[in-house]
Amino acid sequence: MHVPFHLRCTITNNLALTRDLVRVYARHAGLSGTRLDHLVLAVNEAAANVLEHGGARGTVTAYTDAAVLTVEVCDAAGRLRPEHLADARLTRPSASARHLGLWLIHHLCDEVGLDHPQGGSRLRLSMRLPLAAHLRPWEGGDSSPAVS
Repeated sequence: MHVPFHLRCTITNNLALTRDLVRVYARHAGLSGTRLDHLVLAVNEAAANVLEHGGARGTVTAYTDAAVLTVEVCDAAGRLRPEHLADARLTRPSASARHLGLWLIHHLCDEVGLDHPQGGSRLRLSMRLPLAAHLRPWEGGDSSPAVS
């Protein structure tokens, strides 16, 4: 039986530690290669935004369900608005790199969501897991003639 576990860490100036923790968690969940690198980069950008714009306090929480790995990046300031996400998704980043982090996040993750629990911002980054990551190997035992 596979027992799911969550990752929860405080965002600090040591973004390398956050990247390492997310990488280990996501690899254990089944991500690899470019998709793993994309998630780690997206989480790094979101955590850096917390340090710069989100009151410099926040958390990263990662969890999985049957087919999706989700990472929530939360801050206490609550300044990230839906229009920031919409602007970043619809426009190309400018030479000034304004919204570059949000633009990258949108282009690296399968899904991005935002809500504001308890006055803070919660940015939800989701990546679909490969099929093999959430299917257990067939162990036989089905004597049905339909199975060959």
